[in-house]
Amino acid sequence: MTRLILAVLLGLSLAVPAFAHDPRPGPNGGLKVDAGARHHAELVVNGTPQVVVFLYDANDQPVSAQGYRANAILVVAGATQRFALQPGEGNRLTGTAPVSVPAGTRGAVQITAPDGATAQARF
Repeated sequence: MTRLILAVLLGLSLAVPAFAHDPRPGPNGGLKVDAGARHHAELVVNGTPQVVVFLYDANDQPVSAQGYRANAILVVAGATQRFALQPGEGNRLTGTAPVSVPAGTRGAVQITAPDGATAQARF
């Protein structure tokens, strides 16, 4: 009986990552990913240094960026670029990278909510 319970628990623990959302196209032309349990984030880059991250709640509804802060860590041409993102209009966090950031860039954005909760979006 103990082995059966252990096998069921092991099976359930392996299935948990399957519930996470895969990266998907966002409404602004970027890539949308999970950012913790409470948010989704969409990274929009277009070959310029300007970077925009759009914030959404778990139901994909826009979340006002006021009071949020974030740091982007992106890999561009093999070099890590780190820079801050500040609240902008609506659900936008915006920042300027030290270099031009092409579409398809990989990296992460660390987001801090107004209540101090943190999350990470990996692209």
